Amino acid sequence: MKILVLGLDCAAPELLLGYEDLPNVRRLMELGGYGRLESVIPPITVPAWMCLATGQDPGSLGVYGFRNRTDHSYSGLGIASSRSITEPAIWDYLAREGKRSIIVGVPPGYPPRRINGLSVSCFLTPDTDKNVFTHPPELSDEIRQLVGHYPVDAAGFRTNDKHPLRDAIFAMSRTQFQVVRHLIQNKEWDYFHFVDIGLDRIHHGFWKYHDPQHVLHEPNSPFKDTVHDYYRHLDDEIGQVLELLSEDTIVLLVSDHGAQRLDGGFCVNEWLVREGLLVLKSYPREVTPLAKLDVDWEKTRVWSEGGYYARVFFNVKGREPNGTIEPGEYESFRDTIKAKFEATVDRDGQPMGTLVFKPEQIYHKVKNVAPDLIVHFGALYWRSIGGVGYPTLHILENDTGPDDCNHAQFGAFVLAASELPPGPDGVVKHPPLGEVTGARLLDIAPTLMDLAGYEVPEAMQGRSLAVAGDGEGSTSGGYDPDDESIIRDRLSGLGYIG
Repeated sequence: MKILVLGLDCAAPELLLGYEDLPNVRRLMELGGYGRLESVIPPITVPAWMCLATGQDPGSLGVYGFRNRTDHSYSGLGIASSRSITEPAIWDYLAREGKRSIIVGVPPGYPPRRINGLSVSCFLTPDTDKNVFTHPPELSDEIRQLVGHYPVDAAGFRTNDKHPLRDAIFAMSRTQFQVVRHLIQNKEWDYFHFVDIGLDRIHHGFWKYHDPQHVLHEPNSPFKDTVHDYYRHLDDEIGQVLELLSEDTIVLLVSDHGAQRLDGGFCVNEWLVREGLLVLKSYPREVTPLAKLDVDWEKTRVWSEGGYYARVFFNVKGREPNGTIEPGEYESFRDTIKAKFEATVDRDGQPMGTLVFKPEQIYHKVKNVAPDLIVHFGALYWRSIGGVGYPTLHILENDTGPDDCNHAQFGAFVLAASELPPGPDGVVKHPPLGEVTGARLLDIAPTLMDLAGYEVPEAMQGRSLAVAGDGEGSTSGGYDPDDESIIRDRLSGLGYIG
């Protein structure tokens, strides 16, 4: 039994499942089950795709975003790479059964994963013209011979020059799908997993033209149909892939999170300075990122990293080098700060509806150096701005360049299959039929394993959505300094670093 996963990064359920002019998506919906898919907290590309693949939450993976604290120092931040994920994924479990996999663009995918099969790294690859971006290495040359330059992302993503951005994203996706079709047709595989990152880039670059509720909506823009056009493009690419598949293939369309309008940015460290929680030796004359601030760590109690959500850290005695919070006061202090974040207001003085999470309350395990608090400003209608030097706590756009949307907690999935083998218990399982409610990202891996007739590993934290009968019902690693500088700049430009 084969499994094909087509990952559509950032696909919004109201669009993927709502557009009626996507005939291939609609055909899969009619054949199987579909619905909204609750992502992990935080709903971020890294670690969400690997949460899907492993069936484990971010705390259990020890990866809480693109950048993670590598120790309890004030500057120890590392960019997540493929080596940051040490828990087994679906392709690792299938390898134990002698099965071969192909994974393309699944973040974090650089350095390319050494698997029983083939892997092509993701948009975190520094340069596909210079770096080996595949396993085995000779596959890189084969791809270059097939398509020439292999794009992993759209350059200059934070831009107001929308025409070339749109064209670059469409061209990137077409090239990547060409490689996908080549691998499907010409290589041996039992499990195939591809992630199209272009949809995420389209949403971030063009959402304001699409959404009438966006604060910067431009109804008469020549880009008003760009988002819809990209979904039609994806549907056509999906159709071409479906033509290459045999009957014994489970097909899954899935997103790691959804998309929603971005109302603005909340300057979290500016707020912490005003609250007397982040103390500076000197206030900057211009907007300055946290890493370049003159922080008085002997007086500071709280600081935060910016991004699509806020990772909030406490300065604890005996844990941080110049800790100021007594360990015995930690929990009461954390409750106080949690309440202060939950009480934040928007630019009109109205409650933002900010959500604040304690890692140990939402994860099965908490590995490596987790944030003390995870904050979704305005339930992610606002992003977290990490710099200091702003005249106001609220800004209209992203601090790293134009950005039209933030991630939403719910993505989407469509799951279909025909011929299925019996499982270890002798029972044949089927995908659910029709609309499914209550599905979670962590349910995907056990569902795929169950449908394909494999025993679901105990480490997977979700539940299988498969039904019997008729179906009703660690840290950074892998980059050298030059490469890391390239990726750090790219992540800053993409808004993952604030």
